Amino acid sequence: MNNENKHTGKDAASAASDVLRDGRTADDSKTAGGSALSQADKSKDKSTSEEAAERSSKVLQDDDTSEKSKTAAGSALSQKEQDKN
Repeated sequence: MNNENKHTGKDAASAASDVLRDGRTADDSKTAGGSALSQADKSKDKSTSEEAAERSSKVLQDDDTSEKSKTAAGSALSQKEQDKN
């Protein structure tokens, strides 16, 4: 699957920014937020790394994680290039 048309939307980028500025945010959420925010620029073709995808998955499965963190993690995870196996 090609990732060239996937970018973080305005709402997800805003959530990711809030996650990164919040001092209470866990490392997994910050990784997911950073990945999502780095993919907001439509002039650059980036995809989520394997590590960021794994951390994003953990964020989405954690019941104690904020909605903003889950929004950022969902955006990052959706931009992970699929393996070609």
